[in-house]
Amino acid sequence: MKEVYDLEGRVRREGGETILGLKDLDTHACYLIYGVLDPGGPARILKPGDGHEEIILATGGTIRLKGGGNEVLLRPGQAVYLKGVETWEAYCEGEYEARYVAAGGHTPGREHGHGEHSH
Repeated sequence: MKEVYDLEGRVRREGGETILGLKDLDTHACYLIYGVLDPGGPARILKPGDGHEEIILATGGTIRLKGGGNEVLLRPGQAVYLKGVETWEAYCEGEYEARYVAAGGHTPGREHGHGEHSH
């Protein structure tokens, strides 16, 4: 039987963000992050970490990203690509929560440390 991972059930218990990765899958090849940002809530740091790359996809609400003197709005279905120690702050923009998925993996040719990533 194929295992189903209840990320919606886990996200609130784990502080607004949950990771489907090494602990669940027993692999360093890839991971997926599911996050919820509350209106008026604190920023969440999005930073893949050295040797990692991620695609951040907004799936609900609007997300304001701030980093490196730049600002970007992501609406559902829009994505950005982050690499390495590139660091952005994510905020919920609006009255309703915002949701995102980060699909990540390891930069080709890079040795992997034992930390899963920097989120």
